[in-house]
Amino acid sequence: MMKNILVPVDFSKPSENALHVAVELAKDNDAKITILHVMELAESVFGSSQFNIADDNIIFFMKLAKKKFDDFLDQDFLKDIEHIDIVDVGPTAQVIIKNVEKQNADLVVMGSTGASKSIIDEVFVGSNTEKLVGGTNVPVLVVKDKMKDFNIKNVLFGSNFKEESIPAFNKAKDFAESFGANLKLLYINQPGNQFKSSTEIYEQMRSFLHHTKTPINNKNIIIHSDYSLKKGVINAAKTYKADLITITTRGNSGFAHYFTGSVADEVVRDSTLPVLTFKI
Repeated sequence: MMKNILVPVDFSKPSENALHVAVELAKDNDAKITILHVMELAESVFGSSQFNIADDNIIFFMKLAKKKFDDFLDQDFLKDIEHIDIVDVGPTAQVIIKNVEKQNADLVVMGSTGASKSIIDEVFVGSNTEKLVGGTNVPVLVVKDKMKDFNIKNVLFGSNFKEESIPAFNKAKDFAESFGANLKLLYINQPGNQFKSSTEIYEQMRSFLHHTKTPINNKNIIIHSDYSLKKGVINAAKTYKADLITITTRGNSGFAHYFTGSVADEVVRDSTLPVLTFKI
């Protein structure tokens, strides 16, 4: 059960969208929210000592950020939920990871449009995806558009369905069950060397479900053929009317061999649905 949800914000509309979702999750789980604003100041301006909090320039900008932060947090939907706010300085991904550990967060919720320069769009670029997701053991939920309510009924779990993905699957299963949602297992079959026959895929998924002690039926298995993983995940989500996409990650070495860092960037950027990542 979630007890503390970390929400990095940059005062943008996507950040506000993520905060709305975090509040709903907190209420459903009797959890608190830690709202984090990261100041990433240019070393070319402040020098290598930019992260020395005693520096007068840093203190000045932190006070400005705190004032803007207070204005951003002056919203009715936050008044009935336990929350704290933090302003911290440093490289965005590193600061988020540090605060996940420091605040004992169970989940990170971030907002993104995929086009504007919101905090997630700065973090989810190139190797920073792996720095953030691979650097923390907690799930990361990326919220896209404004959601009237976080009403999750159909969840897709994309994976290669190898034994190493079982812990992430169990987390995804728990998350789906907390909403009373259906969890569907998604395998993307691609042309070329990665192509597998339907029989091979079914056997692999059947073995996976056996190890997780999950009943197997045609309703919870999806094999979708497409030209790329990114297209496959997004198109399958549309076809099967998913409300949430979940994918597994492998530390700092990419997305479990199956979803590479670049694919994750593309899914986060191009999907209109929220995306939840689990480290394995």
